[in-house]
Amino acid sequence: MQWNIDSERPVYIQLLELIQANIISGNFKPGDKLPSVRDLAAEAGVNPNTMQRALTELERMELIYTNRTSGRYITSDIGVIKKLKERSAMNIIEEFLDKMKKIGFNEEEILELLTKALKEMRK
Repeated sequence: MQWNIDSERPVYIQLLELIQANIISGNFKPGDKLPSVRDLAAEAGVNPNTMQRALTELERMELIYTNRTSGRYITSDIGVIKKLKERSAMNIIEEFLDKMKKIGFNEEEILELLTKALKEMRK
């Protein structure tokens, strides 16, 4: 996994977002076992306590769970993953629409450009 951590935002939030992205993109499959906190922290180049904080938040969100005897796992609840994926997509769409409106496009123009871009992608 690529860990691109910057100093702009809290590190644990960036870790959380990176792990979320890997879950919704399918890099981590439902039911997969996660590496240990120490291994993940070493791979990301962060303090284990920071990684622990991110994982605790992911547990609170029910994206991962802990089996006390064998470690942490990605949820097998596809519905939870699907909701997160849709919420992430909506956030991206809202940001996109906001930016397009700020540079002067109306809804019809945005839709026209999106349709054009989708046709170009199919080629």
